[in-house]
Amino acid sequence: MGTTQLESVPEPKYWHLRTVLSEALDSEFSVGEILPNERDLAARFGVARATLRQALEQLELEGRLQRRRGVGTTVAPPRVGVAVGTEQHAWPGAAGDVWQTADCDLAVPAASVADALESGRDEPVHTVHRSRVTHGQPVAAELLYIPQSSVPDLSGIDAPSGAARARAVLRELHRLELEGQDSAVELGSARADDAKALDRLPGAPVLVVTTRYIATGRTAALSVATYRADTCRLTFGDSGGVEIHEDPQRRAS
Repeated sequence: MGTTQLESVPEPKYWHLRTVLSEALDSEFSVGEILPNERDLAARFGVARATLRQALEQLELEGRLQRRRGVGTTVAPPRVGVAVGTEQHAWPGAAGDVWQTADCDLAVPAASVADALESGRDEPVHTVHRSRVTHGQPVAAELLYIPQSSVPDLSGIDAPSGAARARAVLRELHRLELEGQDSAVELGSARADDAKALDRLPGAPVLVVTTRYIATGRTAALSVATYRADTCRLTFGDSGGVEIHEDPQRRAS
């Protein structure tokens, strides 16, 4: 694609450049590929570097690009679908689960978590730490809170700690019959621990999805999953597979 003349375009130059760059990303670059440096890109499109930076920042906000320390600006992978309102219910760790189990500890949770679990504020709770990765990059981190009453037959002999303990907790949880689940989504800012897990700066925008799992008429587990807002999109219904592109020549997938 040759140099684009922007002088006669009525919209802001950076916005038109953002559109041109987006088309170039679709046709010329693959996921994870590093873009040329700012000097070369500015020369190619005949714009000032300040205009180029505005366009790149906009594409980063939209999740099309990622700026990685020590690497440069790379093409971001497709957004991860966060299913909300689906009728398909399953325990965490069930077949097809995309999360990776990392660790587990037993401790008294925050008062807000204890209240959501309807457990005593001094009652220790199993906290399973999980992560979700796509194209080799972290996109979400989860804290899964499971009261001891939900896994009463758990033995600590074979799996005292770590990922093995986490998997044992989930296996025991699956013995319960899942009666339903409900989720809530809110926009938030990454706390220090979330930012570290997601390779973001503290304060970066995130989507916080809280899911309550119901068994025997009570909350048997509570999931608080933090997603990078620049890499995720909400999906509704059972498929969530529809993606609309700005270019009418491209089919919805």
